[in-house]
Amino acid sequence: MTDPDAITAAVADAHRRGWALVLAATARVARDLDLAEECVQEAYAAALATWPRSGVPREPVAWLTTTAKRRALDVLRREQVFRTKLPLLLDPDEPAADEVSLAEEQAMVQPEPADVVPDERLRLIFLCCHPALAQDAQMALTLRLVCGVPTSDLARVFLVSEPTMAARLTRAKKKISVARIPYRMPSAAALPDRLAGVLGVIHLLFTMGHTAPAGDSLTRTELMDQALHLARMLRELMPDEPEVAGLLALLLLSYARRSTRVDERGRLLRLREQDRSRWDRSAIADARELIAAGLRNGRAGRYLLQAAIASLYVEASTYGRTDWKQILALYDQLLRVWPSPVVALNRTVALAEVHGPEAALVEVEALEKDHRLAGYQYLPAIKADLLSRLGRAEAAAAAYRQALELTTNAVERAFLAERLGQAS
Repeated sequence: MTDPDAITAAVADAHRRGWALVLAATARVARDLDLAEECVQEAYAAALATWPRSGVPREPVAWLTTTAKRRALDVLRREQVFRTKLPLLLDPDEPAADEVSLAEEQAMVQPEPADVVPDERLRLIFLCCHPALAQDAQMALTLRLVCGVPTSDLARVFLVSEPTMAARLTRAKKKISVARIPYRMPSAAALPDRLAGVLGVIHLLFTMGHTAPAGDSLTRTELMDQALHLARMLRELMPDEPEVAGLLALLLLSYARRSTRVDERGRLLRLREQDRSRWDRSAIADARELIAAGLRNGRAGRYLLQAAIASLYVEASTYGRTDWKQILALYDQLLRVWPSPVVALNRTVALAEVHGPEAALVEVEALEKDHRLAGYQYLPAIKADLLSRLGRAEAAAAAYRQALELTTNAVERAFLAERLGQAS
């Protein structure tokens, strides 16, 4: 009998590393996302029941994949029998109009050639980002199904309540079912129509790894690594797409600073406090080349502009030498391309450096009226910092308390508590 704690840890590890791969392989057999998800969940449950007796297999993800696919085929066989026999119950003399042999059924579920998108996870992301769904629904559903992101974390990322996010996911899956959207890989010519959703999924996946929505750690390295892998695969698949180059550059620039964002005690370090000599210069150089290539191939879009902004942060020799005027100009351009309230909020950081904290505070207070930012913890956090710089300690403390109420990541909470103590 194997240690129960060891089994639980092994299943949890297989879930982190293998959920997307197991789901992708099962969905290609089931050709139905709901069925695939159900079979994968049953496979993980079977692991919890079986591995204590038989031991953890040498290849846990392969074991889970085989188990989930077999369950999917069992369901398809039962449905085949049901479709074959039901007409006989209704009219014994009338042959089944849609009768299909088991051999034909299995032939139907054989995976199509993978030459268009060779990576299983990337294939599944393209499949989930169907144009029939709204883009937010595409991204949320994909992150939930493909990446196993909890609904609570998705709610925080999309700035909605958890019940609202759960309802969105249910509606998206129902639309796929009702509209009979097929589980079929789009042709190469159709991939650009799904690109915006795919880019959004990879970016949000990295964002949730870069700063975990909740928990004791600031980051989730496995999510960052997964997103970076997907972005590299997408770049190989679509080398002439400027926004693909922009996204990969943006991720590389953030990844380059990963080891300097907390000190040896786990305390959050702001950009001005980070040791720039420890930044990954190779990743920064690769990002710079990608930005240049993207600009050569077309007009700058959302991700290319974000990458250009990030490059100005990391290329400055010191925080004090950051080209804030150029960053502010790029934010103005980004707002025209992508008029997001989060972008407008981020812009206020550069605005404070160029025109002072008072000008930035005016913009932040205007953004407080935008209901889309009602639960966004970085709005009161930025406001608190501006108020502190203006010497308005009491108002700053109130804003820090508000930010603390909205923040669920332990490292960020410790940072805000420290700042609150300084402001009080």
